[in-house]
Amino acid sequence: MKAEDVERSIERAMDNALLRKHQRPKLLSDNGACYIASELKDYLKTKGITQLHGKINHPQTQGKIERYHRSMKNVVKLDHYYCPEELNRALENFVRYYNYERYHQSLDNVTPADVYYGKREQILKRREKIKQQSLMQRRKIYNLEKQNN
Repeated sequence: MKAEDVERSIERAMDNALLRKHQRPKLLSDNGACYIASELKDYLKTKGITQLHGKINHPQTQGKIERYHRSMKNVVKLDHYYCPEELNRALENFVRYYNYERYHQSLDNVTPADVYYGKREQILKRREKIKQQSLMQRRKIYNLEKQNN
């Protein structure tokens, strides 16, 4: 991979992220040759992107993205693709599922999109309210059954 490949990837990511003016993106990268190239540093400066390098000999830094890639491969490799467009569609479907439909335990069982758009607290409050209502209803039913016996 070369610096221009990384630049293309960053451009696509920035287009998909739909960042607001006050949001400043960061790039967490390993220490591969393409990520430490001076060309990439100059490019990131022009885009206002801060680059963070993972700690040397510390693979846990990249662990989350590696786990994401493993999850993607486990789903996408189940089918055969006969043209690049089919594979691209499958990857897009996985990304959409992962970000907008799949609940993540590490995020208190909300989707990454919910966290990104600031809906997490609202969802957790609504769940807590529903939980309390369910508990109250169960207590009422239990007490009624207890009185009837």
